[in-house]
Amino acid sequence: MAASGKPLVSKHHAWSALALAVSLTGAGAVARADALSDLREQTEALQRKVNELENAQRKTAPDSALTAGSTLGSFRLPDSSTSIKLGGYVKFDAVYSDITQGVDAVANQQTVDTAIPVGPTGTPAGNKTGELSLHARQTRLNLTTSTPTSYGNMTTFIEGDFFGADGNESVTNSNGFRIRHAYGTLGNFLAGQYWTNFFDENTYAETVEFGGPVGEIFIRQAQARWTQPFASGEWSASLENPESLFAVSGSPLTAGSATTFRSDRDHYPDITGRLKWKNEIGTFNAAFMARNIRIDSATAGDAKWGEAISLTEVVPIGNDDLRANVNVGNAIGRYQLSGFFPDGYVDATGKVRLARAKSAYAAYRHFWSPTLRSSLILSASGTDTPGGGTFDGFNKSARSAHVNLIFSPVPRINLGAELIGEKRTVVDGDFGILHRVQFAAQFLF
Repeated sequence: MAASGKPLVSKHHAWSALALAVSLTGAGAVARADALSDLREQTEALQRKVNELENAQRKTAPDSALTAGSTLGSFRLPDSSTSIKLGGYVKFDAVYSDITQGVDAVANQQTVDTAIPVGPTGTPAGNKTGELSLHARQTRLNLTTSTPTSYGNMTTFIEGDFFGADGNESVTNSNGFRIRHAYGTLGNFLAGQYWTNFFDENTYAETVEFGGPVGEIFIRQAQARWTQPFASGEWSASLENPESLFAVSGSPLTAGSATTFRSDRDHYPDITGRLKWKNEIGTFNAAFMARNIRIDSATAGDAKWGEAISLTEVVPIGNDDLRANVNVGNAIGRYQLSGFFPDGYVDATGKVRLARAKSAYAAYRHFWSPTLRSSLILSASGTDTPGGGTFDGFNKSARSAHVNLIFSPVPRINLGAELIGEKRTVVDGDFGILHRVQFAAQFLF
């Protein structure tokens, strides 16, 4: 069939179609512009609503909203980078002793070795036998904070218990709150009151009673300390509060007695250094201390520098552990538990003398089950009192033994019982013996 020469669409119709297409295209662009404008207005309105809600939250949230802190059990206040943690425990103690050490005496509530009465037979006067004391003075409160900085975490720790100024047992049994620890750290630096760097506090044996074995180093005091970790442990050094405790034989300072007195002419801080590392059998600590023992008397001669070393080891044995400590030196003095030994002795010529002291303990802790454990702790201390004077009433040695049973029916509750025996001997050979049984309930939070 031959093709037709007539066009399918006339020119008039083509121009009409083109005009219609242009018209429709323009209408679509306008419609899209209107839609985008509406969307922008909706977005701006939504942002304004979000801002209003955030402003409202800022006005009300800081008073009530808390968030989780950076450490387990801590919390953080709104608009703050500091994590805060509260802790401590409530502890009830029932203590029965075969001798009494005075009305409202702290020594009836915890072992104080220097307070054990001594006599020719080692026993107190007849009416001084037997004493029962119930108290909650070991109850403890603490506050920990942690704040990130460009130098590492800045932390603070404050802790106290109720073995402060004594109250009485007549009506309210009220007792004063006292500081145990109060220090801050920034990176490796610590300043404030804490356990002495001369001893590793992680080596302390677990006891039900608050006093502890006679052979342990036990002191908390103000200090500045640097701790430097390395691959298998850490080393640390500190400058700590000085205090000199003296025994005086007789002339020329004062009449001889068994009462020590403190100096107020301390010139140099106590200096300590400690090395802690893990070895094949456990964790070992070796510490050194140097002290300037100085008395406030023109007749007492030059002050004396003394030194001491402390060695500890914690040995895991399956679920059990063995803890051991040995201390030797002529500057141990008040660092011994309860300040058992003087730091220096003033002889009959008025000269300061130092005495070598030795102390040690061994503690084995056995877990009968995951909730039941026992510790057996044997301990001793002694000193070589210098000659040249009469120091008969001052402490010569001490021995102690502890055995306990502690039950934890649920985590953070400890129910314990302990038997304690201690012997105190003074320079002239007189001695006193204390036997004690203690029951306790501890609730940690």
